[in-house]
Amino acid sequence: MASVDETVQVDQVQPNGRGEIPVENPATGEIIARVPNGSAEQVAEAVRRARAAQPIWEAMGFEGRARIFMRAQKWFVDNADRVVETIVAETGKTADDAQLAETGFIAAALGFWAKHAPEYLEDEKIRSSSPFVLGRKLMLRYAPVGVVGVIGPWNYPLTNSFGDCLPALAAGNSVILKPSEVTPLTSLLALEGMRECGVPEDVFQVVTGDGETGAALIDNVDFVMFTGSTRTGKKVMARASETLTPVSLELGGKDPMIVLADADVERAANGAVYYSMQNGGQTCISVERVYVEEPIYDEFVGKVTDKVRALRQGVPHGAGSVDVGAVIFAPQADIVADHVRDAVDKGARVLVGGHAKEGPGRFYEPTVLVDVDHTMKAMTEETFGPTLPIMKVRDEDEAIRLANDSPYGLAASVWTRDNAKGEAIARQIEAGAVCVNDAQLNYVALELPMGGWKASGLGSRHGAGGIRKYTKQQAIMVNRFPMKKDVHMFPYKPRTAKLIGRLVKLVYGRGRRD
Repeated sequence: MASVDETVQVDQVQPNGRGEIPVENPATGEIIARVPNGSAEQVAEAVRRARAAQPIWEAMGFEGRARIFMRAQKWFVDNADRVVETIVAETGKTADDAQLAETGFIAAALGFWAKHAPEYLEDEKIRSSSPFVLGRKLMLRYAPVGVVGVIGPWNYPLTNSFGDCLPALAAGNSVILKPSEVTPLTSLLALEGMRECGVPEDVFQVVTGDGETGAALIDNVDFVMFTGSTRTGKKVMARASETLTPVSLELGGKDPMIVLADADVERAANGAVYYSMQNGGQTCISVERVYVEEPIYDEFVGKVTDKVRALRQGVPHGAGSVDVGAVIFAPQADIVADHVRDAVDKGARVLVGGHAKEGPGRFYEPTVLVDVDHTMKAMTEETFGPTLPIMKVRDEDEAIRLANDSPYGLAASVWTRDNAKGEAIARQIEAGAVCVNDAQLNYVALELPMGGWKASGLGSRHGAGGIRKYTKQQAIMVNRFPMKKDVHMFPYKPRTAKLIGRLVKLVYGRGRRD
């Protein structure tokens, strides 16, 4: 872990290309490190080296890459304390959040991709209905795209930055990670670990820098994976379109929670509090708004209020010391305050919290809002902070309508004792992932795709799609018994045309006639 005022230098990026970027501990306000602000020229050079190194990595095959992944899995487990310390220092999140949602996730992901990459990317034998390819061997191959650029967010500097590099590497690509300039230290530590575990030189690189550094990365790589706000995601997509570079985008969310009258109120209240306040509410699939059926509304609000009031917030001092950490990114604190203020101005009541805490450090009190509606930013715009607005609804139909009344569609949850009804409602929600009597846990099921609908993203991570997106599909056809000339070849003849016409009629002319 870099000490205060120490410059973290990485040999992939020449230091001081455009000066240095200070890294702050948001829980204390201290500057704990400085990193290089990479220039466009340095990014281009990093990509050149990555492109030269990629064939060596691809040639190692799935088995060779898996061996390195399994060594890396052990490295992250053995160095978990150091990794957690680094994450906590640059994010101000609790050690518990860093351990469970970051180091634990990465250890699982390394093993998952080591095992499943061959299964998802092995050559596929294809069968065709066309009579013109009879006797030929048809195959679908997944080839690595080349150099993948990953632009990571500040809220999960390991899981959603380094984590997106893993399937790209497992597929045989070189990867350049541009972490958020707010939280770059965890990515540099991950780079150190991967090198110790045997990743060839230049196959995995970390380039630190600001938005200009990220733009240069988009200009040079073969594929871009971006996680962040919808507003920035649109800029990434526009920039990538200039070079026709494919992108995958995991963007904003305003995830609804529907609590039906037959729900286990105690479990639903515990879920609402945890999944709205975990990581300080700074999770793309956090519960951001709750719709509760009228018969249990008062009981639910009472339980949630008591539980939120009991949460401990402050500077983390080891596991179990606090429940809710700091606001990682300074502008986000202003957004949280603005959403609460807007709600109150429009008639909402604050039952718990509602204010920023005095420094040092950057904290916003865990907050419960009631008497809310869709005229308020807290119910319609992504807050990304420790707030929980709760709205009373007449019935499940109103809850579904309001849940879908959003430009976002990342995740949602339904809480009911009737699992069949819960699943039926889940199928009506416009979101890429819906949990029944749970939230967020779908993310750790790496077999399931994780991607947003509507303005919440493009493409997905995890599952087969989460690694195949880092590949180019190649169709291969082999004529195993070639003749001197096929029947359809030149010269065209009336007799040949008649024969082909009969063949088409024989094969396709038996369609059902209603």
